[in-house]
Amino acid sequence: MKILALDFSSPQRSVAVTDGSEAVAELVDTGSQGMQAFGMIENALRQANLEREQIECIVIGLGPGSYTGIRSALSIAQGWQIGRGVKLLGISSVEAIAHEAQAEKIHGKVNIIVDAQRRELYLATYQISANECVEAKPLHILARSEFSNNARETEIFVGPEVTTCFPSGKTLFPRAATLARLAKARTDFVAGEKLEPIYLRETTFVKAPPLRIIS
Repeated sequence: MKILALDFSSPQRSVAVTDGSEAVAELVDTGSQGMQAFGMIENALRQANLEREQIECIVIGLGPGSYTGIRSALSIAQGWQIGRGVKLLGISSVEAIAHEAQAEKIHGKVNIIVDAQRRELYLATYQISANECVEAKPLHILARSEFSNNARETEIFVGPEVTTCFPSGKTLFPRAATLARLAKARTDFVAGEKLEPIYLRETTFVKAPPLRIIS
């Protein structure tokens, strides 16, 4: 299956394309180049020697992370499905980071940290070995102060901005190439309107006051 993968959830955006083999063409933007999303996609397709019309599945990194970046990737995927009828998949960017840690041979109980803004962190724990990558503690939100009081130097912490709160942590970003590889074993395709960013906070709305007529 020919797969296009997008992860725009972190400061390091990435696009990857695979033709169904083990080979993956990936383009990474660290922010310094300011590449546009469609330019990245076209370059990755060119590296893979594929045309847009040949893509059969698009997989999105659902975060948590940059809400704007994730929404941008979702919009591209939803439009592509409307226009071409491709299959869509959403995968947690935290799961992608866990598999990045596995590829880096970081084994044991691995804590993954993502900045949640508002002086809070997203935190999930995975048990990782050479052969397994299993979620041990689900993703949850934690106050930075609570994290600082409980984090121990003997623990393993990884994530896109982990060193801002745990200097000895290992910086790892979710990569589109990893999403593409994970997608090969997945069959839980969804309609575009069913894809939503991973956002653990409860959404609240404030009702606007009624209009006043000013004479």
